[in-house]
This record gives sequence, C-alpha cells and structure tokens, in this order.
Amino acid sequence: MTQAQQTVTKRNAFTRFLDTVEWLGNLLPHPITLFAMFALGIILVSGIAGYFELSAQDPRPGGGVIEVVSLMNAEGLQRIVTGLVTNFTGFTPLGTVLVALLGVGIAERSGMLSAAMRGLVMNAHPRLVTVAVVFTGVVSNTAAELGYVVLIPLAAMIFHSLGRHPLAGLAAAFAGVSGGYSANLLIGTVDPLLAGITTKAAHIIDPNYYVGPEANWYFMFVSTFLIAILGTFVTEKIVEPKLGKYNTTEASMELTEQKIEPLTALEKKGLIGAGLSFAALCALLALTIVPEWGILRNPETGGVSGSPFLKGIVVFIFITFAIPGYVYGRITNVMRTDRDVINAMSDSMSTMGMYIVLVFFAAQFVAFFDWTNLGSILAVNGASFLQNVGLTGPALFILFIFMCAFVNLMLGSASAQWAITAPIFVPMLMLIGYSPEVIQVAYRIGDSVTNIITPMMSYFGLILAVAVRYKKDTGIGTMIAMMLPYTIVFLIGWTALFFLWVFGLDLPVGINTPTYYTP
Repeated sequence: MTQAQQTVTKRNAFTRFLDTVEWLGNLLPHPITLFAMFALGIILVSGIAGYFELSAQDPRPGGGVIEVVSLMNAEGLQRIVTGLVTNFTGFTPLGTVLVALLGVGIAERSGMLSAAMRGLVMNAHPRLVTVAVVFTGVVSNTAAELGYVVLIPLAAMIFHSLGRHPLAGLAAAFAGVSGGYSANLLIGTVDPLLAGITTKAAHIIDPNYYVGPEANWYFMFVSTFLIAILGTFVTEKIVEPKLGKYNTTEASMELTEQKIEPLTALEKKGLIGAGLSFAALCALLALTIVPEWGILRNPETGGVSGSPFLKGIVVFIFITFAIPGYVYGRITNVMRTDRDVINAMSDSMSTMGMYIVLVFFAAQFVAFFDWTNLGSILAVNGASFLQNVGLTGPALFILFIFMCAFVNLMLGSASAQWAITAPIFVPMLMLIGYSPEVIQVAYRIGDSVTNIITPMMSYFGLILAVAVRYKKDTGIGTMIAMMLPYTIVFLIGWTALFFLWVFGLDLPVGINTPTYYTP
C-alpha cells in the first residue's frame, strides 16, 4: 500500500470515528430529559435492589451495614412528594450560580467585558497575538458565552488582517475559550457550580464535608498559563502550517466588508475607571482577610480556612463584576440610571431558563440517589474492587480523566455530566483516600479538553458558521480534525501538570485544600 493510500485509509477511519461519535451523541436525549429518566430510573432500581436486599458493609469506624432504601413503596412516594420542592430550592449550585451571574450580567451588558477582551487581543504585539488570543479565550470563560460570541469571530478577523490564516485565529480562540474551559485567573461562575455538586456527592461519605468555590483556584490559575502556552504551540507549529497560505477566493463575499473596530477613547476611559474600581475593591477586601484582625477571617481559629470570606466568595464574585461593570457603563453612558442596572441583571437571568429547568431535574436525581443509599453501596463496592485489583494509586486518575473526556464527547454540559458522575466517583475515590477537591480537578481536565471536538457542544454550530465565512467547504469533520491536535496536546500536557502538581510536588490544588481524604 502506497503512502497516499495509507493516508486515505487513515482519514476514512478518522471520519468513521467522528461519524460514530456524532451518531452516539444524537442518540442521547436532551440533558433535561436525561435527568428526568435517571430520576425515574433510580426509583425503579431502588425498588429492585430493595427486593433483593442489596447492601454493603460500611468501612468507616463504627459503621454498620448499608442497606438500600426503596422509593417504590408508600414511604418512598411520601418522601418524593414532600421533598420535590426542597430538593430544587436546596440544590446548592442553583443559588450560587444565579448570584454570581447577576454581577457578570452587569459587566457584560455594560460592554466592559467585550471591551476588555478586544483591548487585550487588538493591542498585542503581532508576535504575541496568538498567545494573547488563547490567553484571552481562557480568561473569557468567566463571562460564559461572551468568548464564543465576541472573541472567536474577532480572532479570525485579526489573523486575516495580519495576513495569517483566519481559521488559525478561530482555532486558537476556540481552544482557549472551550478547550481551556475550567482554567482561569479568577474564581468564576463554574467554580461554585461544580463545588456545590461535589459537596453534595461528598456528603454520601461525610455529611459535614464542604467544598468551596476556591477549592481548585491554585491549580486553575497556573493552568491558564499552561493552556496559553500549549495553545500557542499547537496553533503556530501544527494547525497554521497545516492550513497553509490563506486563499481569499475560498471565503464568502462578506469577508471583504469586515472591519475591526479599535477601542474608542471613551471605552478606554471606561476601562481605566473600571480597573481603578476593581483595584479599590481588591484593596478593601484585602483589609478584611489579610491582617490578623480582619473581620472576615475565621472567628474561631483566626485563620483563612473556613472563614466567612471563603464561604461567601460568591458574593465577592458578584461585587467585583457588578461595581466595575457599573463604573464602566456609567463612564460610557451605557448605564445612566438604576433601571439600566436592573435591566442588565434581568437580561442575565432571562438567559438562565434552560439551566433552571435542568437543575430542577438534576436536583431530584441527586436527592433520590442519596436517599436510596445506592451511592454509598456503589462507592463501597467500587472502592473494594479497585483495592482488590490494586488500582488505587495515582495512575487511577489517568483512567478517570480519560473516562470524563470520552463521556464529554456525548454529554457536553459540564454541570450535567458532573451531576451524573460525581455521586458515583467522588465517594468511591474518597474511600480510597483522595479528597473531593482533587477528584474535581481531575474531572475538570477531562471535561474541558474534548469540548472542542464534539458536535454536541452547544456552540459548535456557531463556531462552524464563523469558519464557513472564511472557508466555504468547512464541514464538521474538517472542524474537528483542525481542533483535534489541541485536544491531544491539552490532554497530555494538562494531565502531566496534574500529576506533577498533586503527586510530584504535593501542592494543594486550592486554598487550604487537602490532597488526601482522612475520615
């Protein structure tokens, strides 16, 4: 077989793989329907398991026998009916995410986040454009969809204006925004979301365990620079050379009419004002936590661990987005009255309808799973199996990360996937001796790296539409093949950093975060 024939064969195999992934993904129902089915499935399974008296020996000191609690009886129905509302309203991620997004909504609707993003990318030196694009993409995920809507089209335009291939700019931005989704310099909206789910899962083993939004901050802060470096390397050494020199005849007619609008003097003034207000807020918050007499330190121990500052970090996310956002809007005349601020927060909440419905069914699934003791039994039996086969060391996390990456190909929502997998794997790995915070970090790596190669990702169609404007024959297979090198390099590099950080250097992944769990 000639080299050309081998290349064709490999491409056909790759295409078949992508087609299979898309087919499997399309077989899955909507995540909301999926959670509703899972909740009903838990009721059915609990009845069957209860009939066969499924149980497990509690390995904790003084623990007895853990028995399945059936929901397929009168008591189960009563508990479901009386707990349906409180399951929803008491689901921790719901309130934390909504509060954080109120502040992000002000910063976004005022135009501050968009202007900051444009300023970071457009003012970068030509030699640093690639790293600026990827870095800005990673940071932009604090503001949810803004990176997809603003940065990715902007990056393609900037690369084209510099005589570089626009799809290389699109790929670099997409890799930063979506492939580096969990990394960030600041604690963002995804941190309290995942931490709330992890806390619920940890309660299966330890009812008093708490995972805060700051639990992964150290590792994710450093990961921002890793993703920026790896993304730049893949763009300039692999993707852009493969794309070759850009031929404008491949583009649509709209391309010649595109213009990159630089920041206006008023926008620059607004960013300066917002930056000064952010610095003032940081200084004020530092006074409450840095000195030993800080009023937001732990009142019992005097330390930072378990302090009101860390427990209330979502409030500070809200404040540090809302006030600079308002200052920017006031200076740029976008927000003149309180009504403008209220409208910004209302608009932000109006986009959360689908998430709120998802949370309702996810909360029922998590609660039912907890009530039936199925999570505890699965965790004990799963941990015993891993111990029996000798798979309890750090290498276990390689399998876990790869499993999360694979599941993400077909279930793209970070919260949906974690709500399903956390109640099983968090308690299981806790019993082996690993902390929920470390387990959550490993999940976030796997969940992020395959976002850019799955058609199931909610913004994949939007990115494809932007790519078609520059290259008319771009299809799903072309897009995934272009992004696959990022996934491979990110998966290897990020996993290597995880092992070096956690097991090599024995560093905490977040503020006062343990690596190992001790009952």
